[in-house]
Amino acid sequence: MKDKGGRKLKVLCLHGYGYSGAYLKMRLQVWPANVLEAMDFVFIDAPFPTNNKPFPAFSWFNSSPEDVGEYDRTFGESMTLIEETMVKFGPFDGVLGFSQGAYIAAALPGMQAQGVALTEVEAIKFVVVISGGKLGGSKVPAPTLAKNAFSSPIEIPSLHCFGENDSFAKLPATELLGSFVDPFVIFHSGGHEVPKLDENGLKVMKSFLHKIETIPPGRGIWSRL
Repeated sequence: MKDKGGRKLKVLCLHGYGYSGAYLKMRLQVWPANVLEAMDFVFIDAPFPTNNKPFPAFSWFNSSPEDVGEYDRTFGESMTLIEETMVKFGPFDGVLGFSQGAYIAAALPGMQAQGVALTEVEAIKFVVVISGGKLGGSKVPAPTLAKNAFSSPIEIPSLHCFGENDSFAKLPATELLGSFVDPFVIFHSGGHEVPKLDENGLKVMKSFLHKIETIPPGRGIWSRL
């Protein structure tokens, strides 16, 4: 898939807690080839190693309520890494996140609109949120940088994937939908995972891809502010 300027849409991918960019890339292989080939996916590792897995594993932030300063520090460093990556390898059109990475992906448009993140790059045009929720919602508190990320409705196209049996993200993902205008939703029967796309999932995905390919190059909902 290419934008109206003839460039393939580029998407920054943010993995979940305790995993890596390589792991998320592997998990996305459950999606059909024509979906994966529609965009240029770039996978990166979060900046903080975790020690709970026998393979390279990282986290984007430590949201412990007992140490707000550490939460703000780790979240801020991740924002710096994300922006540096987008400057170096961009321009990027959208952001995809899974689990902890999805919490960040969902918050980025609002943070960028307020000028507290991604100030050196073009406006994000769309997000894909897989098994994620709302920073400041019922599950994960908001760090200082993101405390107003959802103070206004997010108008860019968004695709939200979450499962009936996802005990971690089902409620937060449902809460998040109310912060986006006309979200595309793939609600599947599985758990905390990147879902295979059934007939309905493929239909929703196709509609979402059609929506984002019509966005003019170099523009996002915030570029007019």
